[in-house]
Amino acid sequence: MTTTLNDGTTMPMHGLGVFQTEAGDEVRNAVTWALDAGYRLIDTASIYRNEEGVGEAIAAHDLDREDVFVTTKLWNRDQGYDRARKAMDASLERLGMDYVDLYLIHWPIPDLTAESWRAMEDIKADGQARSIGVSNFEPHHLEQLLSGASVPPTVNQVELHPHLQQHAIRDGCAAADVRVQAWSPLKQARVLDEPTIVEIAAAHDRTPAQVVIRWQLQSGILTIPKSVHQHRIVENADVFDFELTSDEMAAMDALDRGDRIGPHPDGFAEQHRPDA
Repeated sequence: MTTTLNDGTTMPMHGLGVFQTEAGDEVRNAVTWALDAGYRLIDTASIYRNEEGVGEAIAAHDLDREDVFVTTKLWNRDQGYDRARKAMDASLERLGMDYVDLYLIHWPIPDLTAESWRAMEDIKADGQARSIGVSNFEPHHLEQLLSGASVPPTVNQVELHPHLQQHAIRDGCAAADVRVQAWSPLKQARVLDEPTIVEIAAAHDRTPAQVVIRWQLQSGILTIPKSVHQHRIVENADVFDFELTSDEMAAMDALDRGDRIGPHPDGFAEQHRPDA
């Protein structure tokens, strides 16, 4: 299942996230199992310290590089024009690649947004990233970026799961033709014992994780569930041969309670800014 971004790039809607996946064998195995299971999107970041293993696994696989959509991210301490350009060069070197498919500003630092985004636009123009976007941008952060951008972001990756459904962000992104992608889509497994989800899973003879992923895809949300276990990686990809009913979708939608497990974007990146 793919979607077309606002710059014309085709992007898989479902992929593997490698946050908190250890460098070395753990990340190489997870990426290899994912590619074997049909995943065509791998999401990493410089701060994850595992870009090298991601690149090694992709290079060692039978798939051609152009068949795998690779995302990485600009960390907070690397924001600003010159730092961002150097950070992109460093990520590409670690990945062993000439380009990534999507490069994201990892967290908003409002007084550096314009400068960092100018670097992102040049990174795209130079062919180091096919698409550029943001992560953890609240509506006001996105509005600020758009007010001075020559190239709009294609994606906004945010914490999103049944307990934090991010309707304001989704509405703002839809109005700007920016796709929303969910990180921690399973809330680190904390939604998997939710009675509503368990009941829907039983009705479809599926796992609760598969139901959550399916709910996101049917809601038009891109998603990157993380696992380092082969059977879970395979299970999380097996979500394309069933559908939730409208009543089941409504029941999932009713689970929102504004409960986040990660930091709120307002002020978080300020703790890790280049001059901190």
